[in-house]
Amino acid sequence: MTAPPPGQWPPPPQGPPPQWGPPPPPVQPKVGNRAKWVLGGLALVVVVVLTVVTTLLFTRGGPGSSTPSASAPTTSLDTSDIASADDRGPAGIITEEPTCAAWGPINDKLGAEQRRGWDKRDPSIPGSAWSSEQRAEYAEIARAMRSAADRIVSLAIRTPHRVIRELYEQVIAYSRKYADAIPSYEPRDDHLALVAVSASATLVWLCAAIDYGSATARAPLIVQGTPPLQFAKPAGPEKSQPFMSTPSPVCSDWASMVSQFTADTDAWAAGTDPNVPAASWSPQQQSLFTSVVSAMQHNADEVDQLGIRSRNPILEDFASTAAQYRRAFVQAVPTYQPADNYLDSTASQLLAVVDQACKAAGA
Repeated sequence: MTAPPPGQWPPPPQGPPPQWGPPPPPVQPKVGNRAKWVLGGLALVVVVVLTVVTTLLFTRGGPGSSTPSASAPTTSLDTSDIASADDRGPAGIITEEPTCAAWGPINDKLGAEQRRGWDKRDPSIPGSAWSSEQRAEYAEIARAMRSAADRIVSLAIRTPHRVIRELYEQVIAYSRKYADAIPSYEPRDDHLALVAVSASATLVWLCAAIDYGSATARAPLIVQGTPPLQFAKPAGPEKSQPFMSTPSPVCSDWASMVSQFTADTDAWAAGTDPNVPAASWSPQQQSLFTSVVSAMQHNADEVDQLGIRSRNPILEDFASTAAQYRRAFVQAVPTYQPADNYLDSTASQLLAVVDQACKAAGA
């Protein structure tokens, strides 16, 4: 199983998730050093995070910061068949995942159906103003997303990793919720689709980091985090529900974090090329990396902190995972290879998952 060329940043969540493709050639055309996402007229820019300074173990807050979320799913279901039910370790870099091979074809099929016109939709047009052709197109996408969600259930059951199960569950939950919204679609409902797209893209990049070895190569370079103090009890993937039904108290700070980090790293983002390995960096590129070290360190820690403050165990898992993948990418900088970009792409898409979930919840 192969993945998209590592020199390409994740596509806008407006469209389908990235597709598994041919092995990456040595160098791809420069596409810039950030993914720019235009969502409902507002531009959300998530920039990759790098630094060459040793990452510090982030100390979690005390009991006061770990009150279980009221929205966390609870159940008395027998979860003995869910392979990840007993995964209570810290979120971190995943170096092996048995469901990646099965995930690729499911993602590709749905992506192909989304590229038949849905990816070029104008989400600002309410369903009441759709033409008959548009209504048919949305109805077909709703069917395709439901079908993909049904197939993903078995993967969510079989993965041994809690965070990957949670990602699968959110693809399932938000795909179904979006499909349910189609008959009475309003523009705000598009954020439901964007959560599913961003979670799908996260899985693509995460599996690519495994396949191309960057996860295995960089995982030993970071300090392992600490286990969360709260967990979302598995309700069974078939019963998956959105992890944020009302806005999290950190949604505003999450959006501000992304905006500030973008401003702090504009020059670096514009002046570097992810296709160029560290051994070939010019003095100017080396200087740009050095100039943003402080901002990148702060950003990685802030993502972790916001996850803890959210008191939402799934949001915390996504934040912790994003922070760890970003720190792994940070540690890859001195010997950076283009395939290391998969690590940062995983982190960037996780940020989009949370941001879109906030918007879908009304933040």
